[in-house]
Amino acid sequence: MELSIKTLSILVLVSLGLNVVLFALLAVSGGRGRQAPERKATDLDETIRGALEGQGRAIKRLDQAIRRLAGHDLALGQRIEGAVQRVGLIRYDAFAEMGGRLSFSCALLSDLGDGVVITSINGRQDTRVYAKPVREGRSTHNLSDEEEQAIQQALAGPREAVTAR
Repeated sequence: MELSIKTLSILVLVSLGLNVVLFALLAVSGGRGRQAPERKATDLDETIRGALEGQGRAIKRLDQAIRRLAGHDLALGQRIEGAVQRVGLIRYDAFAEMGGRLSFSCALLSDLGDGVVITSINGRQDTRVYAKPVREGRSTHNLSDEEEQAIQQALAGPREAVTAR
């Protein structure tokens, strides 16, 4: 089970708060009892020392857990950076005699604008598919108007992905 850094921080604060309450209760109850005053002070010191050592170990474990979570968070952030996060889709009729907007250009880009634009041109006799790499929102290959529009739509961010032309 993995907890967020915020949750772990709250747990640490709750733990510290409970320790303060424990120490206050120990200090108040330290004056009660039938033991000799020297014995009570020694027992109280040992109890407090044991509680502090236990809390020190707990805080060390929490610190290690937070460091592991921060490492996982960094690794996930790097993986997500390269994932497809922006999509643009332009549907159109590539030929005058064809209807139904069966041709399309689709840009699949990372948040940095890297990815691919895929175009499918549908005719009566055949279908052709092209894939062109995109780097930072541009391609070294010649792009059609529809491919440019798909890339610009993807870079613009979340909105309706299909437009008519």
